Amino acid sequence: MTIGNDKDFKAALAGLNVAQQRQLAARFVQAVLPLCNDVRIKAALEAAGREGISAAELAIAAQAANSARVESFTQCGKETDWSAQAGHFVAKAAVACVRPAAAGDNLAWEAAMQGRLARTFQTVADGAGTDNREAEAQYRILDAFLNS
Repeated sequence: MTIGNDKDFKAALAGLNVAQQRQLAARFVQAVLPLCNDVRIKAALEAAGREGISAAELAIAAQAANSARVESFTQCGKETDWSAQAGHFVAKAAVACVRPAAAGDNLAWEAAMQGRLARTFQTVADGAGTDNREAEAQYRILDAFLNS
């Protein structure tokens, strides 16, 4: 199955179990990780991608990622720093990878949307406007995940 739009993308993500969603969410965030320099975010992604991770380990990773998210928000300042905003959305995406999942949550979708926002803010910071191909890149990541 080749994913070509957000309707199919979201439906495919919803069909995954929570562990698969975490692993896929980590792949989505990995694609935008260069936009964030916080080591806690990288550690959270490594945790989310591990099979058989315990709830306690996820809780520790979630707490660290959330602390990074809060700090990144405060670093954006009154004068909008688009690159800092991009890093903030990467941190938000990482939180989605490791936070506790409630019934009906779609962690991978949440991470994907935050990743798209991060890429948009970075393209604005670079002066390239809001046109980017993050959604298409995510479709390819999902296709590869489903075919592995």
